[in-house]
Amino acid sequence: MSSLKITEIFYSLQGESNTVGLPTVFIRLTGCPLRCVYCDTAYAFSGGERMAIDEIINRVSQYRTKYITVTGGEPLAQSACLELMSRLADLGYQVSIETSGALDVSGVDDRVVKVMDLKTPSSGELHRNLFDNIAYLKANDQVKFVIGDDHDYQWSKSIIDQYNLDQRCDLLFSPTMGQQDPTELAEKILNDNLPVRFQIQLHKLLWNDAQGR
Repeated sequence: MSSLKITEIFYSLQGESNTVGLPTVFIRLTGCPLRCVYCDTAYAFSGGERMAIDEIINRVSQYRTKYITVTGGEPLAQSACLELMSRLADLGYQVSIETSGALDVSGVDDRVVKVMDLKTPSSGELHRNLFDNIAYLKANDQVKFVIGDDHDYQWSKSIIDQYNLDQRCDLLFSPTMGQQDPTELAEKILNDNLPVRFQIQLHKLLWNDAQGR
């Protein structure tokens, strides 16, 4: 029976992406091979509880929402994550995965929305970007750039142009909290007329980044 190491399962408002604000169940898997400087979920690096996929699905079914986000850590670091997402999609849930962009996404079920980071220079993990993943992005997927400074901003613009990302899927620019002034980033996006969605992490504004919210 397939199982996964789970850090937490909780119900909250989606704080990011193009479903921001919608009531969502989050399944946070344990473990991540990356160590981004700005990581806000380091508590998911280790520990966790091993749960059978049937048990996870049963827990999720207690909440009255069709939106489920599988996150981490890096959820794709556990191979059974693919089975979990497919089974949830079979049950009619609208499933998304938040992934670092450092692991192969080609096996993700086409019904699952990929919200994929491309790690900017200030993350400290620029070298981990797997650009081959871009070929597997669909129109309803999303690529997120976490912007910490102007170098990140200029790098992100160049990557969008190099890979014609705005022709492939939605793009998200998110300021690093406490490092990149949100208003400054918003002004840059407007001045450059970038085809991106500016976002501030809603859950941090509402609950100050409390675990499980």
